[in-house]
Amino acid sequence: MSSSVSTPTASTAITSTGIGSGLNIGAIVSSLTTAYGAAETNQLNGQQTTLNAQVSAFGTFSSALSTLQATLGTLETPSKLAGFSASVADNTIATASASSDAVAGQYTLAVQNLATSATLTSNPFASSSAAVGTGTLQIAVGDASASISIDSTNNTLAGIAAAINAAPNNPGVSASIITASDGARLVLSGTATGTGNGITVTQSGGDGGLSALVYDPANSITNLTQTQAAASANFTLNGFAATSPSNFVSGALTGVTFDLLKPSATNPGTPPTYVSTTLSINPDTTAAQTSIGTFVTAVNGVLSAIQSLTGYDPSTQTSGVLQGNATLESFQNQLENVLQQTKTGATGGIASLTDLGITANTQGTFDTNSSTLSNVLGSNLTAVGQLLGGSQGIASQIDNLVTEYTQPGGVLASINQGLQTGLKSVSTQQAELTAELATYSATLTTQYNAMDAAVASLKETQTYITAEFNPGSSSSSSSTSSLSSGTTSG
Repeated sequence: MSSSVSTPTASTAITSTGIGSGLNIGAIVSSLTTAYGAAETNQLNGQQTTLNAQVSAFGTFSSALSTLQATLGTLETPSKLAGFSASVADNTIATASASSDAVAGQYTLAVQNLATSATLTSNPFASSSAAVGTGTLQIAVGDASASISIDSTNNTLAGIAAAINAAPNNPGVSASIITASDGARLVLSGTATGTGNGITVTQSGGDGGLSALVYDPANSITNLTQTQAAASANFTLNGFAATSPSNFVSGALTGVTFDLLKPSATNPGTPPTYVSTTLSINPDTTAAQTSIGTFVTAVNGVLSAIQSLTGYDPSTQTSGVLQGNATLESFQNQLENVLQQTKTGATGGIASLTDLGITANTQGTFDTNSSTLSNVLGSNLTAVGQLLGGSQGIASQIDNLVTEYTQPGGVLASINQGLQTGLKSVSTQQAELTAELATYSATLTTQYNAMDAAVASLKETQTYITAEFNPGSSSSSSSTSSLSSGTTSG
């Protein structure tokens, strides 16, 4: 809310000097009105400026708290902080990633075969425009199937491929044409891998020509050639056999997913053995160090904001807008108590932020020794997570403290409501003062106009009286003119 008192003037009523008095009545009224309301105007404008500055200052503080709170989510949950990374020694065989549910360790991985999708190929036709036949093709993949009508408008090899691809309930088959020196072939490729996703093709009705595209091994009809069977991936972890319908494997190892890229090499022998590679799961301290660093930066942002808003700068001899404010000083004390606490019975010897290399400095903020933090994270990431996270962790305590101040109906909301009420009151008083000054200005204008009219009337009376008591004043002027011209009377 921003407004100020404007001083009314008489300029709209009188724009020239008084006709009778010769005075600039508008300027006089304006000056007197300004002087009359100056003290209260300055007081109200000063109050408004102060309140607006406080609203802005508390907004700065609130913004710093929001920034701090946004950094706490990861720290509050130890499992999120204690992240893990996964790597495969031979990354041409597989790649891997780990979640916070993973467990550190090393495993052997060998891939016998990748998961594949089925591929069926027809015998050659003269060309893609060669007619094949009419009727209905039933294409099935696993439990899904579709019936595709083929008539004289699409009975060519190209027409059949287009009809399969456009089928609204296509079960997961794409059709294409390979044209080689011996002719054109229809190729049906499954889109899903795994042993349960083989393709079967049957036909019914029509002229019987579609029988050339039937693949129904259960009934010993294989007019299409299966050039690749649908298969699940087979691999071993620590020598134990495992299978997956997809080359993207999840669930085989807790918290770890990996992509199988190619089969492992084989050692000579019957049966052949597969060369294994190492899958390593390690604590990921990089993410934890970044999260903690961001947290310390946000803490320093809050403390710096409080210092700026409540302190005194001797070099500029200026005070903060909220100097001595009990709310900010109380928050600072509570925050520092949490940050500087030492937990009893802490595991791993990690009992305080100092053990992480985070210490208070002489400027009232905190410094981080990155080497100390890195070493602690590498040696005891779990203990760090327990110090910061959990219901009694430092991050959780700070989150609860910040929430007391920032939540709807909280400390800052109540303060802001009070400031807005104050601004509204000042605005009301300013409006009342403006109205009062307008009345005062109008009264002065009326009085000065009356005075001016009286002066004009007096002058008029003076002129009349002068003329009555000195009737020869006009002829005197004529005589004087005659004498000055040299004319005399005898």
